[in-house]
Amino acid sequence: MISDLVLVPASGAPLAGDLVVPGPVRSVVVITEGSSSSRGSSRDRALADTFHRAGMGTLLLDLLTELEKREDARSARHLFDIPFLAQRLVAAIDWLEQRPETAHVPLCLFGADTSALLAAAERPQRVSAVVIRGGRPDLTYDLLQRVQAPVLFVVGGDETDVRINQEAAGKLSAPSQIHVVRGATHLFHEPGALEDIATAARHWFVSHLESGRRSGTGP
Repeated sequence: MISDLVLVPASGAPLAGDLVVPGPVRSVVVITEGSSSSRGSSRDRALADTFHRAGMGTLLLDLLTELEKREDARSARHLFDIPFLAQRLVAAIDWLEQRPETAHVPLCLFGADTSALLAAAERPQRVSAVVIRGGRPDLTYDLLQRVQAPVLFVVGGDETDVRINQEAAGKLSAPSQIHVVRGATHLFHEPGALEDIATAARHWFVSHLESGRRSGTGP
């Protein structure tokens, strides 16, 4: 499947992304992996492939420029700057709204940090569903009431911060669920963990897109 290298304008810093929209799709999933990761990782590619097979388009997006990544590796300046990362993601959502092939397509967010929650709060009419893999949802408690999209929290079974995700889910007015990946730690590098996450995320997106259409609330 062919992907287009795109540059998303965000706060004067073009962000690199790989966009795949193979004709009519049921949704576009924006995949971000936090401040320091690259969209070129094999894990993200495998995740995107799972969504493609379900009839979805994808945008693999770097939330930082290459220079910012190098600076972050030294200073961790953006590591927990969730509002900054969220604004980058909001810029990508707005950019997709301007493109003819994605303007009227439902958007889903898959993030490895909680910037996706803030972005969903900023664009409640545009985001249809959210999956958060790990992350620190406690950093966004104050804004969770503004999130209207259904949220799936994915946590490792060997993690100690499951309670944080439970508390975040309790603060949401939107539907939410916690998916536990058995035997996994916060990086989810254990065998089978990525496949588990991809399957859970695909099911979450597809089921909520379908429920939105049935209820007449979907795009």
